[in-house]
Parts: sequence; structure tokens; C-alpha cells
Amino acid sequence: MNPIYDRIGTGYSIVRRTDPRIAAQIEAGLGDARTVVNVGAGSGSYEPAEREVTAVEPSREMINQRGPGAAQAIQAHAEELPFADNSFDAAMAVLTVHHWTDQIRGLEELRRVARDRVVVLTFEHGHPGTWLGDYLPALRKLDAGQTVSFDVYRKVLGPLTVAPVLVPADCIDGFLYAYWQRPEAYLDPQVRAGSSSFRVLSGVEPGLERLARDLASGEWKRRYSYLLELPACDAGYRLVIAQSQ
Repeated sequence: MNPIYDRIGTGYSIVRRTDPRIAAQIEAGLGDARTVVNVGAGSGSYEPAEREVTAVEPSREMINQRGPGAAQAIQAHAEELPFADNSFDAAMAVLTVHHWTDQIRGLEELRRVARDRVVVLTFEHGHPGTWLGDYLPALRKLDAGQTVSFDVYRKVLGPLTVAPVLVPADCIDGFLYAYWQRPEAYLDPQVRAGSSSFRVLSGVEPGLERLARDLASGEWKRRYSYLLELPACDAGYRLVIAQSQ
């Protein structure tokens, strides 16, 4: 196995933590499922504590960062889950589908092992909270290339409900667009280390230098002042829920 997070996942759990408001929305999406498989589970964020969770994660680096109270993790890939059909009430995947080598096959596997429902936290690009792409055009290109259309989800999983997951201004999980109201955070190397996008992008220095100048001059505030009074923002994150017919 040679998953991306074996190369870029060092220190990931320092920045990436469960935000309780986002967790509550995922929990609600899981309904009354008692047994859950968390695919692409990483260091364990958003795993529901009151349910029986089995974690699947391809990266040994990420498995090693799971806390002592985290669910037992099996090292495997989403595209080939080592479980029988209908093994769990629900399958979940949190900000991971865009990393899968074969996204359709991985979604088919989620559907196969889940008796009742599949719950996926994913994203679409081009929303107010994604202003960072104004400074890093390569990030917009990366986002567009990684986005899985909801038509694909429907084709594989069947009828869906798709709900926006708003990002709180003080979000404690350090995923890519969590700092939409705290732009100075992107100048911190440790913050950037918590995002796979920054680990795979090259040539970001000029854009970050421009961001630093705009923060110092007040230009960033002038341009994006409409964001500063919002308690939460749409940065394109979406919760996809597909229930069995």
C-alpha cells in the first residue's frame, strides 16, 4: 500500500479535530444506525462515540495517530472493503472520497456493505468561503479536478438528500477552508500541514506572500469584509445521505 497520507500525514491529528457542530450534523445523518463502518477514517475525527464503529484506513501513518479511545482500524482501501455484503447498518466517509483512486468503485463498496444508509461528507467548489483560490489559482484547479459530481453519487448510491454543512467562523477542525474568517492562519506552516491540498500543491509561496501583504495593508479586509460578520459560511461542504430503498 502506498496511500498519500503515508507521505503527508505526519502531524495531521494536531490540526484536524472534531468540530462538535459538524459532528452533530453527521450524527443526525446516521439516523438510528448502531453499527457503522468509517471508510478513509484517518485519525478518527467524527467517529460517533455511542455507536459500534469499525474504521477502515489505508495509511499506517494515519492509523498510528488514532487516539486510545478510537475505534479499531483495519488497514484497507475503500475500493476493496474486506467485509461481506450488508455487514453494517451504515457506511460513512468524511472528506476522503476525493483521495480514492477509483471513486465509483469505492462508493459501490460503501453501498454494498451498508444495510440502511451511506453518509458522505464531501465538497463542491466555488462558494463564498473559498476565497483562498483568489490567491492560489492552482488550488481552484485542484478542487475542480477532485470534485465528484452529485450525479455520480446518485448513479451509484441511488436517491440522495444533499445538505450544506456550514463552516463556523471559529471551527476547530483545520480542514482546508475552515479558516475562511481567519485568513492569517494560512500563513502558519502547521495549519497548512493539516491540509492535503497544501501538501500536494507546489509554488504556493507567491500567493501566500500576496495574502500577507493584503492582510498588512487592509486590502484583504476591504475585499472580503462581507464575510466578517457571518457566524458561519458556505464553503462548499455537503453532507450526502443515501438510504436503502
